[in-house]
Amino acid sequence: MSVAIPAQESVASRVRRSIRNVLSSPKYGPVLITALLFLAIYLAGGVRYRGFFSGQVLLNLLIDNAYLIVLAVGMTFVILTGGIDLSVGAVVALATMMTASMLQSGWSAGVVIPIIIVATSFLGLLVGVMVHYFDVQPFIATLAAMFLARGLCYIISQSSISITDPTFIALAVTRIPLGGGLSITWSVVIAVIVVAVAVWVLQCTRFGRTVYALGGSEHSALLMGLAVARTKVLVYVIAGLCSGIAGILFSFYTLSGYPLTAIGTELDAIAAVVIGGTLLTGGYGYVLGSVLGVLVLGIIQTIITFEGTLSSWWTKIFIGALLLVFIGLQRMLSTRWR
Repeated sequence: MSVAIPAQESVASRVRRSIRNVLSSPKYGPVLITALLFLAIYLAGGVRYRGFFSGQVLLNLLIDNAYLIVLAVGMTFVILTGGIDLSVGAVVALATMMTASMLQSGWSAGVVIPIIIVATSFLGLLVGVMVHYFDVQPFIATLAAMFLARGLCYIISQSSISITDPTFIALAVTRIPLGGGLSITWSVVIAVIVVAVAVWVLQCTRFGRTVYALGGSEHSALLMGLAVARTKVLVYVIAGLCSGIAGILFSFYTLSGYPLTAIGTELDAIAAVVIGGTLLTGGYGYVLGSVLGVLVLGIIQTIITFEGTLSSWWTKIFIGALLLVFIGLQRMLSTRWR
């Protein structure tokens, strides 16, 4: 017994030290805190509201926020490089308007969807070129793109356009059964694929490593001979691509296009990425953390819906409070790490 007790204490000490090191790391700490926050809110909701622990409630979080998950993926790439993209909400609106308008004109869904993705990716390319080759601040470049995209929405139509294409409607309303009365939509499948590809790109490719290096120090990345110019442009192309996909998923959700769609959604995407642990200064962060950030925002909205007596504006209040907490946490952890 005199030998076993110290050994047990030593193991416990090492476990505590490992947990403390992870929580204090700017790489993993914020992500784990976001996961714990999501779990705490979920458990609190389950205790307070009947039916909250239903599996379909969790799946509905993914269904309702599939477009925002995709949008947050693109925003993660941009913020990892130390940039920002204020145009993504307007590009989502443009994608919905183009989709609804072309489908109403008789174009097939199989032609419309690729056109939307190419068009929004090209807009992202223009932003990337402005940021890198013309040395325009990302805030200004993406602000200009935001006004451009929103203006194009009004050129297409000043009112809502309904989507009546049978193929598109089938994709939008079809439920994929998972058994036990649970189901998801194709939007969730697409969002999961986008997340999986993004994780692989960031963690397993040279491009992904360059994204992190660029966010850490652009000057150091240049000295290492990394493809800084190509990477800096491509992250905005990816943001445009994800905005186009998100717009299509939002069209699945609403079956319409409207010029005022997704106003402020770019701020929701930024909030999700920051709450998910990605540093605003770049260099640290994970796509899965951004997904957790979206789910935290979604579960707050779900609790407000279950409560029934609270205004939807309470969602914004909680998000604002969380942003302040997580930005302070990032500042503290990054200073400690340095």
